[in-house]
Amino acid sequence: MKKLSAILFVALLANTAYIAAFASPTIFYMANVLLHLALGALVFFLAFRFLPRPLQIVAVIVFGTGAWLTYAGAITENNRILWAHMAVGVVSALWALYHFRQHLLKYAAVPAVALLLSPLAPQPAQRILNPKVVPASMEEEGGGPKSPFWPSSAKTNVGGTIPSDFFMDSKLCGECHVDAYKQWDSSVHHFASFNNQYYRKSIEQMQELSGTQGSKWCASCHDHAVFFNGRFDKPIKDQIDTPEAQNGLGCVSCHSITAVEGSMGNGGFTIEYPPLHELASSRNRYIRALDNFLTYLDPEPHRRTFIKPFMTQDSAEFCSACHKVHLDVPVNNYRWIRGFNDYDNWQASGVSGQGARSFYYPPKTSTCTDCHMPLVASKDPGNRDGKIHNHRFPGANMAVAHVNKDEEQLAITKNFLTSGFISVDIFAAAPVQNDGALQMRRRSGEAPMLASLNVVGEEAESGGASMIREVGDLAAPLNESGATFQPGQTIRMDVVVRTRKIGHFFPGGTIDSFDIWLELEGKDATGQTVFWSGALEEDGAVEPGAHFYRSFLLDGEGNPINKRNAWQARSAFYVRAIPPGAADTVHYRVKIPEKAKGPLTFTAKLNYRKFSHYYNQYAYAGKAESGDANVHHDSREYSFDKANIPKNVSGKIKGEIPVLPIVTLAASRVELALGPAPTQWKSVPSRAARERWNDWGIGLLLQGDLKGAEYAFKKVTEAEPGYADGWLNVARALIQEGETDAAKPYLAKALDIDPSLARVHFFQSLVHKADGNFDDALASLAKVVAQYPRDRVAQNQIGRLLFLQRKYPESIAALEKVLAIDPEDVQAHYTLMLAYRGLGDTAKADREEKLFRRFKADESAQAITQKHRQHSAEDNNERQMIHEHESIPLPHAPSTTPRHVHRHDPPQRAAQPRPLPRSDQGSRPQLRAQQRPGGQTLAP
Repeated sequence: MKKLSAILFVALLANTAYIAAFASPTIFYMANVLLHLALGALVFFLAFRFLPRPLQIVAVIVFGTGAWLTYAGAITENNRILWAHMAVGVVSALWALYHFRQHLLKYAAVPAVALLLSPLAPQPAQRILNPKVVPASMEEEGGGPKSPFWPSSAKTNVGGTIPSDFFMDSKLCGECHVDAYKQWDSSVHHFASFNNQYYRKSIEQMQELSGTQGSKWCASCHDHAVFFNGRFDKPIKDQIDTPEAQNGLGCVSCHSITAVEGSMGNGGFTIEYPPLHELASSRNRYIRALDNFLTYLDPEPHRRTFIKPFMTQDSAEFCSACHKVHLDVPVNNYRWIRGFNDYDNWQASGVSGQGARSFYYPPKTSTCTDCHMPLVASKDPGNRDGKIHNHRFPGANMAVAHVNKDEEQLAITKNFLTSGFISVDIFAAAPVQNDGALQMRRRSGEAPMLASLNVVGEEAESGGASMIREVGDLAAPLNESGATFQPGQTIRMDVVVRTRKIGHFFPGGTIDSFDIWLELEGKDATGQTVFWSGALEEDGAVEPGAHFYRSFLLDGEGNPINKRNAWQARSAFYVRAIPPGAADTVHYRVKIPEKAKGPLTFTAKLNYRKFSHYYNQYAYAGKAESGDANVHHDSREYSFDKANIPKNVSGKIKGEIPVLPIVTLAASRVELALGPAPTQWKSVPSRAARERWNDWGIGLLLQGDLKGAEYAFKKVTEAEPGYADGWLNVARALIQEGETDAAKPYLAKALDIDPSLARVHFFQSLVHKADGNFDDALASLAKVVAQYPRDRVAQNQIGRLLFLQRKYPESIAALEKVLAIDPEDVQAHYTLMLAYRGLGDTAKADREEKLFRRFKADESAQAITQKHRQHSAEDNNERQMIHEHESIPLPHAPSTTPRHVHRHDPPQRAAQPRPLPRSDQGSRPQLRAQQRPGGQTLAP
């Protein structure tokens, strides 16, 4: 009996070592888990009487904790018992080996060998890394044209299709993960497919005009139950009512991803079909009971299957697989062009902790999950310290929750939108100046521009032309200046919109499809409206002269991309978004009525509606009536009659076009005193207002108003002389103006205050470079990348400087670091092309030229904008980097609400259309601005 007990004891040790080292969801492994129970019980009952008294006590503890874990499961909340079981088990094993050393030590090598072999166990990809060979075409991405999923980059571990039911078993997951399932059930991930009318309509239009092949590019991130089963070769309009089309993205859509091919997006991931899926998802109650028992008994294989290391260690890169995209010929019948991209601007920002040049840095870095999967209290079996990540994925999509009549999800989304991630400040007023005092300087940088439908650039840079003007008289901040204004006076008011707790550009996502605008309304003491920009028209549309935040795209015939048909986009009319930790300064020309009674109260609101008024109508009732359409454009006229709404329209609102809610994200209010005396213009650079001055200056800098930005940042240095960034920001404006010598003392002052600031050294390098001191420039950049090794702009500068020094191998090594961060960096490919030519390596130079030409902007595409510039004065005004907004025409009646617009808080049901008079019809006062070469409006 002793010998049998000894043999079983050694077998138990070997079994334990295997379980600890090789956790995997296989039948062999799970059989060993059951064997562990049997061996543990046998050893306890057979050997108990042979053990000395102290070992008997220890054995009872091991057996008791094991019995409890068998009953309650080795889940998170039982971790203490599990650790006690393992710790006491190790102690008892060592004690037993010592006590019976003459019999057992020779067998101890068995479990030792098992543990030593554990590194050989199959492991999922631990981290997400970009490919070393950059694809030169879509044919080189993912599985290539032979893949059933191309032009998407998505792949499966079996190389082909997998059953739809794999993606449709989320309810089974919810049997254990009750809270996570309930959260997901309301989420936009759940409603990412054809159970979402807004997505459905866009795919129907795409497949109507270009067939099904290109739409697979969308499906890899939206329609897994249809897509991975190979059913996307058939038009989706014939499958809308199938369970697969109504499934959305289920639990395994994320949790069964075993590899992500870098941060290039486009669905570049691999989905694994687990070998035990059919058993795990069986509806047989006995098999289900056994599966649940084993999963609770040893959750580690389950955890390793569905939570990969990169999901937590590289969470932003994981999300980039679907939240960063590019289009190319197989999708858009045009060329490579960047689509929406929430990853790169996060990576380059202070929010990620990887960007050296941000204007502001948060107290701690954050990733996508910190904001969009915050920790919430839960007793879920996978909880950590009583919390799990919120699977509602709170974000900005109120439309889906609204049409689903999901009040809880709607409230959570609204709370997220109003959480203070952005602010509005009515900051300054100035007299309207003579346009003739303005000068335009067009400065072209050395960097080629990326082909993009979305915002491009860094928060430290301003694209396009710059304006040189003297600021002159100013009252700022308005609430501290004490300025009094006169009836009949015309002033320019500046409102600053500042991103605060947001890790990517605002707005994010598919910004061609939203209504996001700044509204400014002024009332006098009698309640009469004296100014209003950004009002709603009676049909619910935003008046066209408002200040919008969006990507305004045009198709091949110059028609607005307003049907979520970004695949037809050929040119960006304008793109306006605010970088993380930055600001936008919005200008209004306000004519104070002669009979206005003071004080005037101005209220600024940043309003948000998903989706745009036009697209909301189109998604539900859009029907083409006349006109031409093909793969390059859609010039058809559409009717939005209720009769057009499909009987099987997705969502719970049937037979009518939904009236989508509008949320005010942030607001500001200020009172302006009226009086007969001339205005006493006064700027107040108080310490309390330092940040407000800085924000105003950032907005001016990013729109190219360099002297205005310089003036603002000098006020920052007056308000708080010990704030290093105030001096640095003056230097930023001067460097961008080309006044590098003038920037030097400001950089020196910033370095004197805080020599550790990497961003100061970055701009110091630009001054050294302008002076031709390349070695000093490289020394400054070395200090930058020592702190921020993943700042690709700094790494690009290093590569460029080394190239200029003809140190081609060193330049190439630096630029390869850039491509490790972003394989599609057009500047890096351009300089690499030149460096390889310098080395005489024509083959590599030719490949880099091919990549450079693939990613660079098509400058000729701007010719497409001519048609719309002529058609819409309001949009053409908004297109300019620096522009002003005027009031809608206001009635002279003392009504507080003009008859041709209605308020939108709460949203009203849209009435029959009664269009607001448009400026191109001669009814709206035109902005007086000087038009200079290059299409830049020079607003005073």
